[in-house]
Amino acid sequence: MHSVRPSAQAGFTLIELIVVIVILGILAATALPRFASLGGDARIASLQAAQGALNTTAAMVHGQSLLNPQATTITNDSIQINLASSYPAADVNTANAAGLTSNDYEITANPTGSATSATAAHVPAIPANGFVVVPNSIKGTATAETCFLSYQQAANANTPPVVTLTKSTCQ
Repeated sequence: MHSVRPSAQAGFTLIELIVVIVILGILAATALPRFASLGGDARIASLQAAQGALNTTAAMVHGQSLLNPQATTITNDSIQINLASSYPAADVNTANAAGLTSNDYEITANPTGSATSATAAHVPAIPANGFVVVPNSIKGTATAETCFLSYQQAANANTPPVVTLTKSTCQ
């Protein structure tokens, strides 16, 4: 007599495989945004590049103004840059000379001697004799209040302008 042995199952069924793939897909879609904030990282990198461009522009303009101490403006790439203490003044032309344009950033200047608090919803405070740079991708959102670049013109010829990156909630 032949005995009948139960056959052992070897591997997954097709249904089990599909269920596992769906569960892994759901877990990946849920966990990925926590580990990869690509938009925030891109905004931070963009603002860091803008910060470097503003610092470089300030150094180049300062060097040109030292060659011509009586100058009140310097022309750089056909952009007229106003001077304050031999450094670029806090106006939109300084940002434009650094390659920052309205296509990518909202640039709000405050050329007066006193700082301003946020004048509208979701607009960062502007330093005295300065301007702020906000990426257009977050302009008008709550993130814009804590993800921006500020430029404060030089107080004297011995102190360069202060370019500060605020990135606490760029994510």
